[in-house]
Amino acid sequence: MSPLRWLVSNLSTMILALVLAVVVWISAVTAANPNIEQTRSVPLDLVGLDPDMLVVGNVPTQVRVTLEAPSSVMDSMSASEKAVQAWVDISGLEPGNHDLEVQVQINPSYRPVRRSSVIPEIVSITLEPLLTRTYPVNLKVTGDPAVGYQKGRLSSEPSSVTISGAASLVTQIEEVNASMDISGATETIERDLALVAVDQNGEPVSGVTIIPLDVSVSQPIFLQGGYRNVIVRVVTTGQPANGYKLTNITVSPLNVVVFSSDPQLVNDLPGYVETEPVDLTDAVDDIDTYVVINLPEGVTMVGDQFVLVQVSIAAIEGSLTMSLPVIPIGLLPIHTAVISPEIVDVILSGPVPVLDTLTPDDIRVVVDVSDLELGIYQLEPIVDIIPDRIIVEAVLPSTVEVEIIIAPTPTPTTTPVATSQP
Repeated sequence: MSPLRWLVSNLSTMILALVLAVVVWISAVTAANPNIEQTRSVPLDLVGLDPDMLVVGNVPTQVRVTLEAPSSVMDSMSASEKAVQAWVDISGLEPGNHDLEVQVQINPSYRPVRRSSVIPEIVSITLEPLLTRTYPVNLKVTGDPAVGYQKGRLSSEPSSVTISGAASLVTQIEEVNASMDISGATETIERDLALVAVDQNGEPVSGVTIIPLDVSVSQPIFLQGGYRNVIVRVVTTGQPANGYKLTNITVSPLNVVVFSSDPQLVNDLPGYVETEPVDLTDAVDDIDTYVVINLPEGVTMVGDQFVLVQVSIAAIEGSLTMSLPVIPIGLLPIHTAVISPEIVDVILSGPVPVLDTLTPDDIRVVVDVSDLELGIYQLEPIVDIIPDRIIVEAVLPSTVEVEIIIAPTPTPTTTPVATSQP
């Protein structure tokens, strides 16, 4: 049989064998690298937006894309943020509402990949013309300065601002406000105030851009004629008790406003006024008291005529060293403790009047030998009885040797018996 006739007669068998080989190869590849499905979040871009238009309302920033691909391809895609891109094309659209289909593109370098779904498939977008307007800044000052003060002419920079945004929002704006409260002010106020765009009902209009965001204002505050702001000086008499000292004096308020119908009288003041004397004689504790201000005739104080004076009194601190025996505690009745050294030096600090009254009976130094067996130990002595307001600075030495031994048996003594002679 000629080769040609043999080939013709066996062609169907050969084709079947080739198909089976391809099927086996595909099965082997699929088993080693199976297809998997994966859903990922992809940023949604807006393409072709006209510079004179704005997108208003809520537009999704991401879409969910479900992909199907071999596991090896899916793994390599997961490592790249640009493997899948999604967008909607808004080129040339007129103002209004538009329902647009989400476009998805898979990077050609990742193959084979099949897109099975996109959520959402349609995105609603509202376009509005971009509008820019200039508004004057409206400054609102509330409150009044402190008594005796008055406000000057308010100044601000800038005097107007530029607002841009969707036409439907910008046209709602009635004015641009900045507010400041000067209640109780006693000096010029310089401050940066945030700007707020409001509608005709006084409600804030959000979603617009204000340039600049704030305004710098200066509100002069100064004293009226016949008024003067002066410092309060506290006057004291006497001295604290022996062993105590004056540590601080505070007054509230620190300064007061005085007035006279004759401005020359307040101008002649030395810049301060004095209180009635506060008596510190034999004081051993802090003093809080309200005191009257001494003022020259024809001068009065604006507001309350009293000031609060707070005087801090503290004991003079000193130190004292006492030599005290070390006492064992927690010792079993059958044991005795030999302590070396038996006497330690205790350095104390505290108020001198308290230190001067201390005696060795007021302080106890101990070592705790509870549950200790026979033997030699290095223990730290502890001061467990300390008078009030006294601080233990150190115990020297800081460690003592304690030997626990069996307590010696007491030696019995005999009492002579008297006998009588006939």
